[in-house]
Amino acid sequence: MPSPNASTYPPRDAVVAYLAAYEARYALAVNRPVRIAAVRRTADGLLLEAESGAAWRVRAVISATGTWSRPFIPAVPGRDLFRGIQVHSADYRRPEAFAGRSVLVVGGGNPGAQILAEVSRVAARTIWITEHEPVFLPNDVDGRVLFERATARWQAEREGRQPPALQGGLGDIVMVPPVREARARGALSGSRRPFVRLEAESAVWPDGARIAADAILWCTGFRPALDHLAPLGILAPDGRAPVAPGGRALGEPRLWLLGYGDWTGMASATLAGITRTARATVAEVAAALG
Repeated sequence: MPSPNASTYPPRDAVVAYLAAYEARYALAVNRPVRIAAVRRTADGLLLEAESGAAWRVRAVISATGTWSRPFIPAVPGRDLFRGIQVHSADYRRPEAFAGRSVLVVGGGNPGAQILAEVSRVAARTIWITEHEPVFLPNDVDGRVLFERATARWQAEREGRQPPALQGGLGDIVMVPPVREARARGALSGSRRPFVRLEAESAVWPDGARIAADAILWCTGFRPALDHLAPLGILAPDGRAPVAPGGRALGEPRLWLLGYGDWTGMASATLAGITRTARATVAEVAAALG
């Protein structure tokens, strides 16, 4: 993948260019824009119905719709009464929108830390709300190191060896330069545990304490985008579809799920980690189709 500097992550445009070149190189038959509204069973396969009215009859489906189109905000009592700004991290663009405001940043992972690092430079006040005390990785551990560790664990499991100890989880915070700078000036210290409800102009904690706020940034993650599979009746109460190793849906043998998180393959929700899982899934589909 092209990158202006081998020691940094490739920028957005480089990633997009890489994917476009990959599609062109292998002459992939990609139809776009298409949004599948429903997947249904037929006598001899599956029927895909698009929102546009188009439909396809197929022998097998790999569902790889990911999670980014389904941001999650917890059902906090009073959320609809709050008069301030509420923005999910999926819709966050620039910190200037929060200049001079009192902001609650909810979520203790990397998005929460990185957005807080930016907003805290312009906001009148920021308060970090996390389920647990945030865990910061050492300064020399970046995304590349975490990927190498995950790869080593995957390789060990594949070869039947004891995986090396897990060092750094997905919720642990990578100390990219803006986060290091924010921690140095104290912007990331003293996080509070979650509030229990919202009022028109404040958040309320279990002990009755209230903190006034003008805005809430919800860095609370995403959920699998699987509504199109609802007609199959295979979704669990948590919104997932139970799968076997390899991603084959337990409730529908002609369906595979790919790229939703570790439950569909280690690191399969990342661009770097999807390759090995996708390769194995495609081989399994090919074998099933004969």
